[in-house]
Amino acid sequence: MALEHPRQGEHGHRGAEDHEGGCRDAGHHPIIAALRRAPVRPHFPLFSYWGPGAGIASSRWIGRAAERVVAADRPDLTLVYLPHLDYDLQRFGPDGSEAIAAARAVDEVAGGVIDAALGVGTTVIVLSEYGITAARRPVEINRHLRREGLLDVYTQAGMEYLDPWTSGAFAVADHQIAHVYVREPSMLARVRDLLRSVPGVEHVLDSDGKRAAGLDHERSGELVAVAEPDAWFTYHYWLDDARAPDFARTVEIHRKPGYDPAELFLDPADRAVKARAGVALARKKLGFRYTMNVVPLDPSPVTGTHGRLPDSPDDGPVLLCSDPALATERLAATEVKSLLLRALARPA
Repeated sequence: MALEHPRQGEHGHRGAEDHEGGCRDAGHHPIIAALRRAPVRPHFPLFSYWGPGAGIASSRWIGRAAERVVAADRPDLTLVYLPHLDYDLQRFGPDGSEAIAAARAVDEVAGGVIDAALGVGTTVIVLSEYGITAARRPVEINRHLRREGLLDVYTQAGMEYLDPWTSGAFAVADHQIAHVYVREPSMLARVRDLLRSVPGVEHVLDSDGKRAAGLDHERSGELVAVAEPDAWFTYHYWLDDARAPDFARTVEIHRKPGYDPAELFLDPADRAVKARAGVALARKKLGFRYTMNVVPLDPSPVTGTHGRLPDSPDDGPVLLCSDPALATERLAATEVKSLLLRALARPA
């Protein structure tokens, strides 16, 4: 969500309309006065932002903080990320009652931010980065590469870790897109043909394909795999769960070579998982070291995904704007920045 305050002129900020249709200083608007008095909890609820405990509390904290910033400081541009729709739509899919409940919950939070922004004459732009569609088939792309002798690992304390330096090819997966890094140009055809034969892979983009898709960035993989509509890519590369790396069962976004939506779940196969999570939290609060190894290695609980271009516009992202003068029928993702700059440049 982008909140863009009009430029200040010689008379300062534009006032906000009151309920009688007149205009007065936005600083005296009753909504703004209330927001300035309302406290915000100082500690961000991190465990509600990502992981098995992710929920509406983090979005509420972010929304409340944004309301305070808009009310007190009225910056030219405020970017507000409300993550809540990412959670239950990946856990339960986009078509169930959980998705409807999540939409209602985040709508309440977004409504508070929007009311605060409009109260000081700010243009509001609401943007969803992507739409989440139903996921039924995890594709173990790195395991296919390993079985063909292309992906290498090294072993430490009985656990296997990806060795990107010696691997002929490995994939960095992000839901329905996987960037595949191939060490030698002579191996490209072999890796491409292998990936095209993997069930759940719809396209494998080479240099020409990446260029046509706008993905020919210098950091892109030599190949980019695109999943079929109901499939998604895991990052898993070990062939025996007993040799999974230490981070595999934890929320560890910086060590995993790819995105892991299973981090949204407590392991359903572990009957003691909630008790172990409670013990770990207690150790954290007491200042002891702890390991929150509660994430399942089985990717099947994930039922929502995104990444490929949607087959229907109904499954795509949405952009809303409070200023009709900025309206357009369609907007490419790469054009959002220009839209924000146009909104900033509009006079009060």
